[in-house]
Amino acid sequence: MSGHSKWHSIKHKKGAADAKRGKLFGKLIRQIEVAARQGGGDPKSNPTLATMVQKAKDASMPADNIERAIKRGTGELEGVTYEQLAYEGYGPEGVAILVDVLTDNRNRAASEVRSLFTRNGGNMGEPGSVAWLFDKHGIISIDAGAVGEDDLLEIALEAGAEDVDTEGDVWEVRCPPDVLKDLRDRLETADVPFQSADITMIPQNTVPVSEKAAAQKILKLMDALEDHDDVQAVYANFDIPDEILAEVG
Repeated sequence: MSGHSKWHSIKHKKGAADAKRGKLFGKLIRQIEVAARQGGGDPKSNPTLATMVQKAKDASMPADNIERAIKRGTGELEGVTYEQLAYEGYGPEGVAILVDVLTDNRNRAASEVRSLFTRNGGNMGEPGSVAWLFDKHGIISIDAGAVGEDDLLEIALEAGAEDVDTEGDVWEVRCPPDVLKDLRDRLETADVPFQSADITMIPQNTVPVSEKAAAQKILKLMDALEDHDDVQAVYANFDIPDEILAEVG
């Protein structure tokens, strides 16, 4: 897959650790609130909200939490107003990094994200410095043993997918963002279980990282950014070989 997102695959393999479930729920709740505020509280007429609600359900978030988040977004319940921002910068080895943020205090968020870059061997850049290196796509990850290649290709192509590739023991199907829901529905209809379905930013090209020490520095920065409460997603254009990842642990 051209411009493959190695970080997306790493996060997928690591899974949602139980210790971080509360933090994951907090991030998803913010996304639901913002989607409901921007497009209304009905998932049937708000595709972004429908995607966020499904992600919350996939993470086993209680239905009451989802409903309250929607109501806060639409104003039926009192809530915080979040601002959607993007920060850009470079990490070790010149890796381009894009950070999506939802925050109630843009000055605090900018200061803390900048500090995370600096403390972990990177530097935050100006708006537009790296965003042009990424394109938005839908990605569905499927256990390679759950479906044969021919069957998956047929479903994917009929739904309008762009590419089907393997990453280890996982099929990754790439599609335009507006095709993600239809592709997901078709897989469910065909009884093909999938592990995740996300809208993500895929790099147009990648920076090869072949040294263990460099890989450790990059992953440390990525983890630090992802662990920040205001940060919703982090994207990067590195490519670390699987054998180096195995050494890093």
